[in-house]
Amino acid sequence: MYSSEFEVKFRRGREMEVFRLGELRHLLVTVFLSGLAEYLIRPVMTDVTVAAVCSGLDDSCSLAVYLTGVQQVTVGMGTMVMMPVIGNLSDRYGIKAMLTLPMCLSVLPPAILGYRRDTNFFYAFYVIKTLFDMVCQGTIDCLANAYVAKNVHGTKRISMFGILAGVSSISGVCASLSARFLSIASTFQVAAISLFIGLVYMRVFLKERLQDADDDDEADSGGCRSHQEVHNGGDLKMLTEPILRDAPTKTHVFNSKYSSWKDMVSLINNSTILIQALVVTFFATFSESGRGSALMYFLKARFGFNKNDFAELFLLVTIIGSISQLFILPTLSSTIGERKVLSTGLLMEFFNATCLSVAWSPWVPYAMTMLVPGAMFVMPSVCGIASRQVGSSEQGKVQGCISGVRAFAQVVAPFVYSPLTALFLSENAPFYFPGFSILCIAISLVFFTSTTISSVITIICLLLIMHDIMTLLYMHR
Repeated sequence: MYSSEFEVKFRRGREMEVFRLGELRHLLVTVFLSGLAEYLIRPVMTDVTVAAVCSGLDDSCSLAVYLTGVQQVTVGMGTMVMMPVIGNLSDRYGIKAMLTLPMCLSVLPPAILGYRRDTNFFYAFYVIKTLFDMVCQGTIDCLANAYVAKNVHGTKRISMFGILAGVSSISGVCASLSARFLSIASTFQVAAISLFIGLVYMRVFLKERLQDADDDDEADSGGCRSHQEVHNGGDLKMLTEPILRDAPTKTHVFNSKYSSWKDMVSLINNSTILIQALVVTFFATFSESGRGSALMYFLKARFGFNKNDFAELFLLVTIIGSISQLFILPTLSSTIGERKVLSTGLLMEFFNATCLSVAWSPWVPYAMTMLVPGAMFVMPSVCGIASRQVGSSEQGKVQGCISGVRAFAQVVAPFVYSPLTALFLSENAPFYFPGFSILCIAISLVFFTSTTISSVITIICLLLIMHDIMTLLYMHR
C-alpha cells in the first residue's frame, strides 16, 4: 500500500517536473542565447587585449593583466550595489521587465569589436563594456534563478537550477565549437546578433508567471507551516551546525515599503543558513574570479596558448559541465543530499586548482577538466538552499543578495590576484613559480569554506599535505 502511494507521488512529481521544464523552455532559450554570446567572446578576449595594448609579442604583458583586474574591480563594485536593487525591483515590477535592460545594454560592446579592433576601438569597447557590465554582468543569471525559484516547488528547485546551469553550459559548448571556425571579427558579430535575438525572443514569448504558480506557493507555505515549530526551537542549535544540514525552512516576509538594503539586512539577520550560504558563495566566487583571468594569462605565458587552445579547453569544460549539471547533479542531490554535493564540489575545485598551479605540461589543463563538475555543483546547491529561506514573492531579493555577495567577491579578488599573477609571470618574480597565484586561490577556497562546512576539514588537511609535497617536488626539479 505504502509502496503504491509512493509510486503515485513519485510519478506525479516526475510529471510536474517535466511540465515545469516544458513551461520554462522560453527562459532556457533566453539563457542559452545570452550564454552563447558570453562564451563566444571569452576565448578571444586574451588575444584581442594583448594585441591592442601590448607592444611586440610579449605574451605576459602586465598592462593586459592590470586592465583585466581594473575592469573586474569596477564591474564588481557596480554589480555589488545594483544586484540587490535589481532583485528587489524584479519582485515589484516583474522579472521580464527587468531582464529587458541588461539584454539591451549587452548588444553594443561586442558590436564595437565586431567592427574594428585597433587600440582606439578596444579602449572604447573597454570603457563601454565596463560601464554596462555594472548593470548587466550576472543580472540575467540572477533573474533567471529568481524566475525558477518563483515558479518551481522548493523540493524541485535544485534540479531546475542544475538544468538552468546546464543549458548555460551547453551554450558554452556551441560557442566553443563555433569559435574554432569563426574569425575574431565574426565572433563578435555573432555574439551581438545572438544577444539581439535573445532580447526579441524574451520580450515576445516569456511569461511573467506560469499558470499554476499558486499551487507551488501553497505547497511552499504548507511546508513552512509544518516545520515552523521545529525551526523556531532549533535556531540556537543551527548556529553550531554545518551548512546544508537538513534543517526546516522558515519563510520570512518583508515589508514592501523597505528599501532593498533594509530587505537584505532583515533577511540575513533572520536566517543563519543563509549567512552560511553567503559565506560559501563569497569564497567560491573569490576563487573563481581570481582564477578566471590568472589561469588564462598563466597558460598563455607558460605554454603559449592561443585562441584555438582556449576554445578547445573551454569546449571540454562546457561539455563536462553540461553533462554534470543536467544529469549528475539532480541524481546526486536526491541521493546523497545537498550538503555532501556541495562539500564534494568544493574539494574537487581545490584539487583542480592545486594541480593547475604546478602544471608541468600543456596536457595537464586538459586532464584537469575531469574535475570541472566540482565547480558546477557549488552554486546550484547554494541557490537551492537560499531559495528555501523565503517565500516566492521574495525570491528576487534572495537571488539579488547572492549576486551582490558574488559581485563583492569579484571586487576583492583582482586586488589580490592581478598583482600577484603579473608579478610571478614577470622576470622580477621573487622565485620561479608561475602558478603561485593559482595555488593561493586553491588554499583560500578550502581554508575559509572549511570553517563553515566542518565535515570536510580532515580531508582538506590531507589534500593540503599532498599539495605541499607536490609543490616541493616541483620547485626542486
